[in-house]
Amino acid sequence: MADEWKTPAAGSPDERSWRLLEKALLASVQEQRRSRRWGIFFKVLTFLYLFIMLALFTPALDLKKSASRSESHTALVEVRGMIADKEAASADNIVGSLRAAFDDPKTKGVILRINSPGGSPVQSGYIYDEIRRLRGEHKDIKVYAVIADLGASGAYYIASAADEIYADKASLVGSIGVTAASFGFVETMNKLGVERRVYTSGEHKAFLDPFQPQKEDETRFWQGVLETTHKQFIDSVKKGRGDRLKVDGHPELFSGLIWTGEQAVALGLVDKLGSTSYVAREVIGEKEIVDYTVQDSPIDRFAKRLGASVSEHAALWLGFQGPSLR
Repeated sequence: MADEWKTPAAGSPDERSWRLLEKALLASVQEQRRSRRWGIFFKVLTFLYLFIMLALFTPALDLKKSASRSESHTALVEVRGMIADKEAASADNIVGSLRAAFDDPKTKGVILRINSPGGSPVQSGYIYDEIRRLRGEHKDIKVYAVIADLGASGAYYIASAADEIYADKASLVGSIGVTAASFGFVETMNKLGVERRVYTSGEHKAFLDPFQPQKEDETRFWQGVLETTHKQFIDSVKKGRGDRLKVDGHPELFSGLIWTGEQAVALGLVDKLGSTSYVAREVIGEKEIVDYTVQDSPIDRFAKRLGASVSEHAALWLGFQGPSLR
């Protein structure tokens, strides 16, 4: 029968060897753990470094790429998504892109490629005015708006400042109207037995408060604000499109309705059907396209989205959302 394993006697040479072996094993395990921690730390540090370098230098590389073009070209500026401050299609971004495109002596024509549901009347107005100003300063460079899937409301406001508007036959175009929306929680508050207390220093300061009943005079006032904004929108479109608009016989043109690109041509909202590449190649006569759209760094995009999300939720909670061209 095999001898049973016995723990070495205390103080014996075997016991001392055992303890030395145990310490060596523990030290090895601890060293491995430290190595893993440092390895993870340096991997994370390397990732952050590469991310920051990419964020800092990607826009510069894009500019160098555009600047390296030695031949004449068609300049492209994207108007994509909601037209609002801090968004990709903000007035700051679009106006900056347009100025860069017009300032390049190699630019033969400018295309505004639009795919947007609209947004802020203020931001749209800024862009509209700048397009007309740049067209006046650079009479040899024409601006062509090309509507992709959607060119509605504030996006069409911008498009109407161009020399010509193109769209696909199935594009959605128009929606020349203004909207402002909130919620009413008066009955809900009553059912819950919650009392709303608002303190103001102006008689109508809280007229958009969703927790208080609407007043007829305040509703009329707010409707007047929207109608004034709508009139400004209509006047700008008429100024931009001129006699190309088929206003006579089409009273619904400025009603907020939306049409396909094919229908929009018949109404004078769009000049012709065509894509970005078609306009660059066949209309401008320069098929090489250089994108001048301002590109935010990943860090900027994250910060803007975070800030916009917080402000948007705060505005919704307070029951206020300004007029939108939709």
